[in-house]
Amino acid sequence: MDFTADSLLSRAAHELSPRADELIHDVEQHLRREIPELWDEPDIARMTGENVAEHVIAILSGIEHGIEPRRIDPPAGDAERARRLAQRGKPVTAMLRAFRLGQGRIIDRLLEELPRLTSDVEPINAATRKLIAVATEYMDRTSETGVLAFQEERDRQVQWWLSVVNEASVRVGTTLDIARTAQELADLATDHFADAVTVDLLETSPGDEAPAKGTLVVRRVAQRPVTDGYPETTHLGAIYGESSVAPQQLHRYPDGSPPARALVTGRPSRHHLGPSASVLLVPLCARGTTLGVAQFFRHHKPDAYGDEDLLLAQEVAARAAVAIDNARRYTHARATALTLQRSLLPRSTPAQSAVEVACRYLPAAAQLGVGGDWYDVIPLSGARVALVVGDVVGHGIHAAATMGRLRTAVRTLADIDLPPDELLTHLDDVVIRLAAEVSSEVSAQTDTESAGDIGATCLYAVYDPVAGSCTLARAGHVLPVVMTRDGTADILELPAGPPLGLGGLPFETAEIALPEGSLIALYTDGLIEALDHDIEAGLTRLCHALAQPSASLEATCDTVLEALLPADRPHDDVALLLARTHALGDRQVATWDVDANPAEVARARASVSKQLTKWGLEELDFTTELVVSELVTNAIRYGQPPIQLRLIHDRTLMCEVADAGSTTPHLRRARVFDEGGRGLFLVAQLTEHWGTRHARRGKTVWAECALSAPALFSDAAALDVEGIPGVV
Repeated sequence: MDFTADSLLSRAAHELSPRADELIHDVEQHLRREIPELWDEPDIARMTGENVAEHVIAILSGIEHGIEPRRIDPPAGDAERARRLAQRGKPVTAMLRAFRLGQGRIIDRLLEELPRLTSDVEPINAATRKLIAVATEYMDRTSETGVLAFQEERDRQVQWWLSVVNEASVRVGTTLDIARTAQELADLATDHFADAVTVDLLETSPGDEAPAKGTLVVRRVAQRPVTDGYPETTHLGAIYGESSVAPQQLHRYPDGSPPARALVTGRPSRHHLGPSASVLLVPLCARGTTLGVAQFFRHHKPDAYGDEDLLLAQEVAARAAVAIDNARRYTHARATALTLQRSLLPRSTPAQSAVEVACRYLPAAAQLGVGGDWYDVIPLSGARVALVVGDVVGHGIHAAATMGRLRTAVRTLADIDLPPDELLTHLDDVVIRLAAEVSSEVSAQTDTESAGDIGATCLYAVYDPVAGSCTLARAGHVLPVVMTRDGTADILELPAGPPLGLGGLPFETAEIALPEGSLIALYTDGLIEALDHDIEAGLTRLCHALAQPSASLEATCDTVLEALLPADRPHDDVALLLARTHALGDRQVATWDVDANPAEVARARASVSKQLTKWGLEELDFTTELVVSELVTNAIRYGQPPIQLRLIHDRTLMCEVADAGSTTPHLRRARVFDEGGRGLFLVAQLTEHWGTRHARRGKTVWAECALSAPALFSDAAALDVEGIPGVV
């Protein structure tokens, strides 16, 4: 029988068609050996098998019926399969190579049929050339269609990936809160490529080294969703040994588990949890430090995770890790500054009788950091008390450290009993020196937070419960508010003083009467300044809040803060100090005028002894008489009239001798044959404290005695008699 090339090919395809299943199986086995990546995943393997079968049938049918290659219809799902390969991250070269290898196997089997149909070489050669041309044209068309569909899907995926990554840049890391940043990562992932997400962070910072085995204690900081549609816990428990973990709960990953390996190695991975579930494990790494691990579960979507999904998860997780690390570093720095600030503030107010105090300190919102607001209550001589509120410019650890230095300086200056205006003058010099130190270090430091000028404001008030008066001076600070017992709250108009650090400008004092039971409020500007109202409105609200009845001074503090501050965090640091005044009346104070005559010393001792008996302090008679005798003698001998002696019975017994002279007594060690110089030494040994305070005219030498009498001479060591030169 004579064959043409077309008829011979048609007959060969016809003979081979009944054995198409065998040919399909042969092509599949060949592709499994040569392109194993198309058979790794069950759904991709099934799709590849369907593709092989449809192409084999299409080619055999087209050749058998003599259809031109350009008219042979490729399988209907061919383009969709190419898109699926692109979605699963398979390379386009795998698809093209599969086409070529499949084409080669089909051509080989058809060529094997030709010699069985005819022995004539000429039609066999012609049919061979025809077959190669037909198969090549068909594969070219099929490959072109597949590549176009593959590339379209890849372009769409790239655009989608870029949009997700761009969205991650916007949605993840909006705040410096660690838990919220982790939750933003979980929310973004579940919106786009995951059905459930968990984010676990290492409980302890591993530093710059990878976490070691046995130390993988993590905290579940974010997850979504919690229950609805969550992967079966049996799969998680079987693979990871992990039970259900509540938010913010600590748990541990077993050594060798996939999450543990991700934390230790810092390498991501993907795993199949079952026929329809898969998980991506992506360590959260930033700046060479492993912070934790994110797990992305997929169980509702038909496709398991592929390599491209892992790359996307890595990109999103990397951005989240940087945001989490920034939040972690900020949280650490803020906690350090806050701890420093609170350690520099008074932990408790000292015991004193002049005022009842209540105080609060609130740091600013997290974005601003800790500031330099402070308050202080300093007991002074004569039962007086100093009330201080200040505000250092700026935020952060440097502002907190500067606040600590200024608070220490204020306490030191207060200990030498300087008037408020003089104290602020010296404090102004301290700020100027600190600013000069900072300016000299700016060129040698790269920390921009430490650079810049140092400035502060301060309000210093001294309340005297004996006189019932308060002396105040301010350095650029907001005005205090005073509420009298009748419930009227007024803003004190004090002389304006420049902020600390300017230098060269004077400070002025104002003295006001504060009857017993008056309430004075000292605060920083963060209490009355806000975005929704000005200072005047804030002062009005403060006066109204202070006028509200309350059970205690602490309750008044809470009322003021609730009335003036937002519910979450203030926009600036707030320091609030409330003081309710008490008075020391005639029953606790005794005063005598003393003439500048040595004979008055004996009369002074007798008056003091009588007063102590009236107060029931007879056991202090000897000690107090000795102290009074020494102080009055010094005032008569070295001071100037008028001279006044005063006793104050409070938590201690205070002896004060005032004169018009300005000479300050000094404690010194007398030599063996000196006749004087031992009086103040004895005073220092017998009293709790002693000192000198200067006024506009004259001075006051004071000493405080404990209300329990010391064992004077029962134990020589108590007085250190042997250590007094000239005493045998």
